[in-house]
Amino acid sequence: MSRRLAFVPLKTLLGLSLILAAPAAKAELKQGAEAPNFTLPATQNGKEVQYTLRDALAKGPVVLYFYPAAFTKGCTMEAHGFADAMPQFTALGASVIGVSMDKISKLDDFSVSQIKGQFPVASDSEGKVTRLYDAKMPMLDIAQRVTYVIAPEGQIIATISSESPGNHVEKALAALKTFKADTMKNRKK
Repeated sequence: MSRRLAFVPLKTLLGLSLILAAPAAKAELKQGAEAPNFTLPATQNGKEVQYTLRDALAKGPVVLYFYPAAFTKGCTMEAHGFADAMPQFTALGASVIGVSMDKISKLDDFSVSQIKGQFPVASDSEGKVTRLYDAKMPMLDIAQRVTYVIAPEGQIIATISSESPGNHVEKALAALKTFKADTMKNRKK
């Protein structure tokens, strides 16, 4: 029985080596910084819309998470985590938006098949917003895994930065619970 060797283009190998050698995600926008406003094409359950951060903040806190690419193992796992936790985010008065540098056509399918329409995902195919939030992977056209929790007034109340997709949902929920408790405490004063 003969075995065939798979041909892997040099471009693919170089891309993989850059990803493996890329530095760990390090978000530059810190707690207390003003979150830059943006408008991007987004899709929720396959329905395309324009998403504007300022409009979402008018309704409550926003969890803005950047992820490298739809349909990859870690990004799909993270999207499932956010989708499964939507009742908890909603109970805290928050909304969620995922942003990647994928094309909107790819995200249409991702929003239906993986997120089940639970929240919108936005396409930043040119990387402008990803750069505004210091979330672009150096030397690559993909976002780093960075999550920002943003107060309705536009200040960042938490920055979660790690290569592991597993802890972003938990940490975002904890930040929102602390924010809500602090807000309630300040109202009583």
